[in-house]
Amino acid sequence: MILVDQVTKYYGAHAAVRDLSFEIAEGQCAGFLGLNGAGKTTTLRLLSCLLLPTSGRITIRGIDAEAQPHEIRKFIGFLPDRPPVYNEMTVSEYLRFAGQLRQMDRGAIDRRLPEVFDVVGLHAVADAPISSLSHGYKQRVGIAQAIVHEPALLILDEPIQGLDPVQIVEMRALIRELRGKHTILLSTHILSEIRQTCDRVLMLHEGIIAAEGTEAELSGETRASVVKVIVRGDHATLNKALKDVETVDEVRIAENPSGDIIEAIVTAHEDARGEIARAIVGANLELLGLGEKQSDLEQVFLNLSRAGAGS
Repeated sequence: MILVDQVTKYYGAHAAVRDLSFEIAEGQCAGFLGLNGAGKTTTLRLLSCLLLPTSGRITIRGIDAEAQPHEIRKFIGFLPDRPPVYNEMTVSEYLRFAGQLRQMDRGAIDRRLPEVFDVVGLHAVADAPISSLSHGYKQRVGIAQAIVHEPALLILDEPIQGLDPVQIVEMRALIRELRGKHTILLSTHILSEIRQTCDRVLMLHEGIIAAEGTEAELSGETRASVVKVIVRGDHATLNKALKDVETVDEVRIAENPSGDIIEAIVTAHEDARGEIARAIVGANLELLGLGEKQSDLEQVFLNLSRAGAGS
């Protein structure tokens, strides 16, 4: 169990994180989302013991990060946004060096490396200089150094950044394979990665956890109904008819230069499909289609960010 309880870290007069609290169960993969400046990097550095909290408590498997930071580091593997590699070393040399830094003896390293090569897919480049590797392979080496000592907590900061589409698919598969063997905290700006690799989501806004849970639970928290409508008519009439519906919060009309067929996405704070249909027909517009659009993670995140900004 990873526990962060009322943690605060200040930079000058501004709080990077404040009263930050969350738990991650053993074996879970938690996605960490937040706008730039929300405090994600600070939180990752706190968890990896690169920073210590100003106040509050961080524990991993019952060990306090401030009281025993060196012990905590034995349980943590960290891949920052840039893989921490030495280009002049071969892959094997570097991973042996990473194991030694984690106080593994030679025998333990010899036993562990073949398994790491299998998991991360590095056998083909084991004796290659890291300088000769593609960005995708360097990311794999970065993950290999993070798991060589079999950590309880694996922290991945933007692991697919800069990868091509094939490498992204391979990286997703690798993270799914690591899930369960390690507790994973994955920070990313790419919402689809959270959906495809994570069990639950932590949404950070202005230094605090604004919401947490599965995507389905978060969609329920927003209580938003997102409806797609297709009509024949003109933009202005449709826009006015939809905005006159009391429960409607937002109307987004797609530009359609091909003619009088208009698509619109309507966000309401409750199921408003009946009212929307009546408003369209009442405005003498021809209703061609109406259906509830599943509130995706991006919409959930936008709703929560707007709510936080208005608080």
